[in-house]
Amino acid sequence: MKTPNPIRILIAEDHLIARVGVSAIVNMQEDMAVVAEAANGQQAVEMFKLHRPDVVLMDMRMPGMSGVGAAEAIRRLSPQARIVALTTYGGDEDIHRALQAGVQAYLTKDVLHDELLKAIRAVYAGEHYLPAAVAAALAAQVPRPNLSPREMEVLTLIVRGLGNKQIAFELRIAEHTVKNHVKNILSKLGVEDRTQATTAAIQRGIIHLP
Repeated sequence: MKTPNPIRILIAEDHLIARVGVSAIVNMQEDMAVVAEAANGQQAVEMFKLHRPDVVLMDMRMPGMSGVGAAEAIRRLSPQARIVALTTYGGDEDIHRALQAGVQAYLTKDVLHDELLKAIRAVYAGEHYLPAAVAAALAAQVPRPNLSPREMEVLTLIVRGLGNKQIAFELRIAEHTVKNHVKNILSKLGVEDRTQATTAAIQRGIIHLP
């Protein structure tokens, strides 16, 4: 039997099976109730406006507006909104982006059910919640790279396997300019070559593969 005032939850997740699974787990709790579901970021914002849930469970990677974008939009609508990020990404840059967007908890999708429920209750109570693995990823991080927009473009193309000449053609800049950007990128990431840069960019969540 539900408590008189259960925690009202909006679930935003683009994969139907995952959304149904999380919804089932939540609705089994006496102190929780799913009041709305969304399949993308824009729907999440609209459902938030309509239902004003107590807690939003937000997938960070969704088509169209991302979970980060949706979290930012929801926090603009309601600065006190409580949001739990639920995602496949565990890199420190992913975590930073989500926290900057205003989420109060960050969980990866391999989290145990008990921890998901614990996070929901903690965020509802106004607390922040980071599982041990997420907290460790933040604690072990090297300084944030602070790449410029152009350096991010170059790094993205490096990850795609393009050489300097190809990058220069793609971005319509001189090859020596690309070499300077690559040098700066390696320095900021604290790596020695393009292979290490690619590995660091993917592992830390700076760049996501399609």
